[in-house]
Amino acid sequence: MGPINARGGRGLSGYVLDTTVIIDHAQGIPSGLEIVRTLFEETSELYTCDIVTCESLSRGDGDELASVAALLGALEFVALSPDGAAWAGDRRREMIESGQRKPSTTDALIAALAHSLGATVVTRNARDFAAFDIPVLGYGDPALD
Repeated sequence: MGPINARGGRGLSGYVLDTTVIIDHAQGIPSGLEIVRTLFEETSELYTCDIVTCESLSRGDGDELASVAALLGALEFVALSPDGAAWAGDRRREMIESGQRKPSTTDALIAALAHSLGATVVTRNARDFAAFDIPVLGYGDPALD
């Protein structure tokens, strides 16, 4: 994988890893292993949050959970501010009222964290974040869900 170029451009600062990245890495899925390796080689600004931590630790066997915990421990944990949560609610409401695909609350909150950090969301499910108008770096095969 070559250098990472995410769409966007308003002074990007790091990457927020979505749950798909953490789980794919823990399960040894090649695209998940590759994106994590590449991100760690290119930057030290890699973030996680309560939502990703909760989702990632919600399933798996002992070895997989140990791998999840190790990767989460290597990331900087960042909490979303009240203003960020309000941004997520506003964006979600706007999408629902406009008849767009209803985004999940968890995706809206992860997008809000990336927005507040000026960061890029890294996910196998780029479509889930496209409507939030934030930089997104997709990887792998979305059909793995």
